[in-house]
Amino acid sequence: MRKLIFLLATFLITATPTPAGAVDARKGLLELLENLQEGPPTLQPRDFSLPVPTGRTKNWRGTRNHPRELAILVLAGHADSQRLGGSGTPGEAVGIKGATPMDPTITDELYWNLLTAQRIVKIGSERGLNIRYYDPGLRTIRNTNNPRSNWSVGSAHAELGGYVLEIHYDAYSPHGSGAGIIPAVRYEFSRLDEALAEVFGGYPYNYRGMLGAPRRGISMLEIDRLEGVLERNLRDPLSRDASLNAIAERVVQALQNGLADGASGGATRN
Repeated sequence: MRKLIFLLATFLITATPTPAGAVDARKGLLELLENLQEGPPTLQPRDFSLPVPTGRTKNWRGTRNHPRELAILVLAGHADSQRLGGSGTPGEAVGIKGATPMDPTITDELYWNLLTAQRIVKIGSERGLNIRYYDPGLRTIRNTNNPRSNWSVGSAHAELGGYVLEIHYDAYSPHGSGAGIIPAVRYEFSRLDEALAEVFGGYPYNYRGMLGAPRRGISMLEIDRLEGVLERNLRDPLSRDASLNAIAERVVQALQNGLADGASGGATRN
């Protein structure tokens, strides 16, 4: 189909008499069509090497080792709290610019949390990680102790010795703090959280008085604020797949680094 569109458009452009002043415009359009013929552009999401916001200081160090076959469970943040107090951010596009939500039944954050978590598991499985994805299937679970909730399933997995990572996108500016891992605090701080902090940055372990998920042994990864270039690349069908891949590959590589990382020792608070 792309090739057919390219050939037809090329014929129309080259067959039509052109005023001298339109030559440059025609040349630019042909170049654009050539790029279209080659497929969607490989666009990368925004650089995650962001400055740490004032007042957000990592005050922990993950030193708990794990076996390479560690069972990793990935959750989508807010998957079971829609229409409740913790539905997640609508994102800058919807919340500020009035764009249509990606899915009218859920927040845009959950929409991207779901796709990102699934992509992490797909790429992680291809790279040899013992990793799986859980979706409660119910978008509104009022009782967090419900056995199908993210917190219940994640807590049980952590109690059995597994690692649990819940994916989030933060609120747009000036509300959100940005990228970073909020470590699980129920057990010793993990080397996987440490490795993720090296890529995305780290929040204090007692951020906002210590959140419910980390108290239950679930680490929370804020990919970044849902705004600007990152959100535009996710919303654009031509760059969406490349953006999700780029994000997932960063997460998977960090998890692999954490599993491969060195010496044993206990977790410490700086």
